[in-house]
Amino acid sequence: MGKKRLHPLTREALQNGFVDEMIARSGTDLRVLSDEERRLSLEATLAAQPTPDDVWLFGYGSLIWNPAFHYIKREPVLIRGWHRQFCLATPIGRGTPEHPGLVLGLDRGGSCRGVAFRIARAEAEAELELVWRREMVTGAYVPRWVRLYGSGLPHGVSGIAFTINRAAPNYVRPVSEVDTARVIATASGALGSCRDYLFDTIHGLEGFEIHDPHLNRIARLVSKHRD
Repeated sequence: MGKKRLHPLTREALQNGFVDEMIARSGTDLRVLSDEERRLSLEATLAAQPTPDDVWLFGYGSLIWNPAFHYIKREPVLIRGWHRQFCLATPIGRGTPEHPGLVLGLDRGGSCRGVAFRIARAEAEAELELVWRREMVTGAYVPRWVRLYGSGLPHGVSGIAFTINRAAPNYVRPVSEVDTARVIATASGALGSCRDYLFDTIHGLEGFEIHDPHLNRIARLVSKHRD
């Protein structure tokens, strides 16, 4: 999997409008959420927090290996009712309008192991504003509170998870692992290649002793494609 790469999507880049600049250069025709729409989404999500306490955020993809926000601690956890899937076409970060890439979302059904980040309640709005700039770009995700299960968490705690919006124009219904691997092996954009995204996610999960057979099968197919 190689050495850990320096990622352009840093905390400072998010603060300085890197995502907006990337979108402007991309030429995508996808509708992009306004700052006001993102602000209202974040406010509504925090207002729906089941209990007034520190905020937990569930990471299942790039948040695991490149959070770019401040947190108190992180723990491996399980959520139920959602599974990790390459179901979002991206013409911006990991692809282009001519050759969209694929990134992960949480689609309905099954379960998913990932990493929960605990954010101090007093800092939650400021830290999550950076996350919203990054994740809530086109409205392809629906932030919602889900129950988190993990030995290092209080019983009954919930966290925010970015689930896929199946009504989004760039939602992709699951296809074969072979077809998924073909896209991942060849697509690349301003944030790097889909291949790096895949292997960075696998490596990040393995750091918490989480092994995803679906991702590992795709990784083997991607490696064969490159060979």
